Amino acid sequence: MQRCMGISGAVIVAVLLASAGAAAERMSVAASSANIRSGPGTQGYEVLWQVEQYHPLQILEKHDGWLRFRDFEGDEGWIHEQLVDNTETVITKNDVINVRSGPGTSHAIAFKAEKGVPFKVLEHRGDWLRIQSADGDQGWIHRDLVW
Repeated sequence: MQRCMGISGAVIVAVLLASAGAAAERMSVAASSANIRSGPGTQGYEVLWQVEQYHPLQILEKHDGWLRFRDFEGDEGWIHEQLVDNTETVITKNDVINVRSGPGTSHAIAFKAEKGVPFKVLEHRGDWLRIQSADGDQGWIHRDLVW
């Protein structure tokens, strides 16, 4: 017996597939800093805020060289595609976190980072990530502490 999926079922599947694809596409800011705009362009769209290098973005939409994205706090904006790349990055999501000298809590604290600090990922070791800030500071962070 063959089953037929109705129009609403097909629409739900299409939306789920589109959402899954968008959720999978992560990019990061490649420029030292970038303006986030209210729409896809410089004319008529205000600058909402600025982000620094390595800020991770979840891409939601592409339009004429511009990318609409969501960030780790759920905020949305537009950025020009020339300002981003596919570098693997993370951003701290807790108020203050310890960045360690090695992959584990038995290692000394190298430095602390506040919420919203982006890092480039250099290496994975289990649930630990070796990271580097835009200033060049390096250390290890547990993946549960970042987005």
